[in-house]
Parts: sequence; C-alpha cells; structure tokens
Amino acid sequence: MIYMADTADLAALKDLYSFFPLEGVTTNPTILKQSGNKLSVAIENILKLIGHGMIHVQVMSEEAEDIVREAKTYKNFFDIGDNFYAKIPVTPEGYKAMTILKDAGINVTATAIFTQQQALVAAKAGADFVAPYVSRLDNISSHGIEVVRDIAKNMNDFKLPTKVLAASFKTVDQIHRVSMVGSHSATVGPELLMQLIKHPMTDISVATFLEDGKDLYDISF
Repeated sequence: MIYMADTADLAALKDLYSFFPLEGVTTNPTILKQSGNKLSVAIENILKLIGHGMIHVQVMSEEAEDIVREAKTYKNFFDIGDNFYAKIPVTPEGYKAMTILKDAGINVTATAIFTQQQALVAAKAGADFVAPYVSRLDNISSHGIEVVRDIAKNMNDFKLPTKVLAASFKTVDQIHRVSMVGSHSATVGPELLMQLIKHPMTDISVATFLEDGKDLYDISF
C-alpha cells in the first residue's frame, strides 16, 4: 500500500514526514488555495520536505496541447525527474494529453474519476495512477468503495500496470475498505492520516507498560 499526503500544508507535512512512511504528496488547485501559497512557492517548499518522494501536480489547462505544454513546463521547472506526476482530469482533451505525455516520458495521474470506465480508459491511455473519489461518490448516493473495487479488479484482470490511487476520504473506515478491495495506494489528508494510526486501546496499553515497567528496567542507555 502506498500512502500519500493530500495537502500543501507545510507544517502538517513536516510533522507527518517525521514518522509516517509516506511516499509522496498530491496537490490540486483547491489544496493550493487552502495553503495560501502560489504554485511555485508551494511545490518548492514541499519538495524540500519530501526528498525523493513523488509529487503530483494538477494542470489547469483544458485543451490537450496546453495541458501537454503546462505539464512539461512544470516538470522542467521543478527538476525532479521521474518523481513528477502530471495530474490530469479525465476529459476528452485530458485523455488525449495523457497519451502524448506518456509518449514523451512524463508520468501521469488521471484524476476526478467517478466511474470504472473513466479509470479503464485512462489506464489504456497510459496513466500511471488513476484517482477515484470515494467520499464524493458516496455523497451523491453512489458507492465509492465499489467503484474502487471494480477499478482495481480491471487493472488486475487485464494486467495493466496502472495503480489505483484512491482519494477523497471522510473516514478511516473508507481508507480501510479501499485497502481491502485492492487499491494500490491512497492519498489522504493530514488529519485522517493521524487518525489512521490511533486507537484508544493502544494508548491504554502503552500507559500500562510504562506503569508496570518503571521500576524494572535497570539498564542505562
């Protein structure tokens, strides 16, 4: 399972990267707006924190030629080689751009996915990751976990190299369930990432260990 942080909050990322085994960061225009930073500043600061981790940067262009030019510009600007992924929404122009970018050797993350077919077409167009939105599907009386399951099944059945990057979570249970239905990765906000590793029984167990062992551990270190 690949965990990524879905944020441009530098303080939260600094805290998470001190202990959580993250493999990258995903961003989009909404996340950048919440951070209060321009793209150039936000990504450069994120790169200082994540080392050799992946960075997924969403394009704003709508026409294929512009998407390609924008993605190539970002890859060169940030100079991070294969750790750069261009996030492209699954529109007709987006699909066209995905194929061109893959032929040019640029990694692609297909985003704003709400159906199994959108993801399968993106995979066939060369996307390295496909990002279905779990909570947003649930919010419209659809079934986000089932969509993730179907997409993961397609990737396995058709032996496609594309990884499922589940996104848009509101609960830890959603993250648990996508990992159980075959999602290869998940991008999660800082608050939920912290909740992911917490349990009250763990806290009670640690407190008990400390109390029971305080007069017994007599070897200095």
